[in-house]
Amino acid sequence: METLITRDVMRVAYYVDDFTDPWSQPETILLLHPAMGNSQRWFRWVPSLARQYRIVRMDLRGHGASQIPKPEQEFSLDQLVDDVVELLDHLGLDDAHIVGNSAGGYVAQQLAIQHPSRVKTLALFGSTPGLKNSHAPDWIPKIQEIGLKQFLTDTIYERFDASADPRLVKWFIEQAGSNDPNFIARFVLHMCSHYFMNELSKIRCPTLIVAAGKESIGHASAYEEMHEIITDSRLVYYDTAGHNICDGYPDRGAGDLLKFLAEATIHARTSSHAVLDSRVESICSYQHISRLSSR
Repeated sequence: METLITRDVMRVAYYVDDFTDPWSQPETILLLHPAMGNSQRWFRWVPSLARQYRIVRMDLRGHGASQIPKPEQEFSLDQLVDDVVELLDHLGLDDAHIVGNSAGGYVAQQLAIQHPSRVKTLALFGSTPGLKNSHAPDWIPKIQEIGLKQFLTDTIYERFDASADPRLVKWFIEQAGSNDPNFIARFVLHMCSHYFMNELSKIRCPTLIVAAGKESIGHASAYEEMHEIITDSRLVYYDTAGHNICDGYPDRGAGDLLKFLAEATIHARTSSHAVLDSRVESICSYQHISRLSSR
């Protein structure tokens, strides 16, 4: 584990997994976990990704090994975005491939909106543009009444389908249930104040949208609209998946991400060559016209 001390003096933890060839210069994938999660939630993704890319897994503030804001301290989605920017600066990165799951995807979307030059590509798994008008605020009194672990146990059907390994489900409940319930209530309620569909047209980078076919936490109808608004986007449905796509479908998710990144790289190279060819053609035409004019 490594740490970043942010400008507002908060400790943010992150982990780097890099199994690429020592002589290579790999691009970086930054993974952003959901609410009630931490960087360990990506553990089954790392083996598939880290051979080709440098992987950075970040604990959002208030989660995992990152510092929990005190009740009197300000907390906002913009702060989470700023944390990512500071981490990229700290790592000496101009940009990265940004991957977000659920609330991590809200951060990723806002990063692409507010700081487009820092996002090489964007991949969103089970992540709509916020939770406003969702039923998530109803979680808070239930969590306060029965506790976080029991709440997760009672609502696990929203997160995983019947094919999920019971050992994974048990681990998920234990891990997610160990979060500070007061901060989680604050985090969820804040995310429920956001819905920024009308800002998505500002996202210009290649974007992968992976939707849960059994979505019941975010706005299930939002994925098609996101795909229509984000110009360079691809939409994939996991028909049987509950909300927690990245936990329930790690191999498929990592595979689709790698395919998307490969296609985006090829497209970028093709576009770059096309621009270069166009410039060369323009220069040649100009030189030809200049020679004719001088005769």
